[in-house]
Amino acid sequence: MFGIGMPEMFLILAIALIVIGPKKLPDLAKSLGRAFGEFKKATAELKETMELDTDFTDVKNAFEDLDDHIKAETDTSVGYEAVDENDSDHSEEKKTAPEADEDDIEDF
Repeated sequence: MFGIGMPEMFLILAIALIVIGPKKLPDLAKSLGRAFGEFKKATAELKETMELDTDFTDVKNAFEDLDDHIKAETDTSVGYEAVDENDSDHSEEKKTAPEADEDDIEDF
């Protein structure tokens, strides 16, 4: 852990004991322990969030690929001209439909 061995840890504890004092050292150790715990928890949450973001990016890319594939398979721009021409021909036929005869109505 950070290249600190037992002799270095004892030296740091001895200096902390002298500078801080024996009464406040346990409270300081508790506070540092809690701070490191909170830091570890926040780091884990951040890591989990980043992994979820990566998962959502993968899903989004998969849907975009699927959407591109569907658009390529169902190219709707082909044949519009032919449909428009046929519609104009049929529209005249619809407007000039023959009137129903009275004889046809009486048969019903």
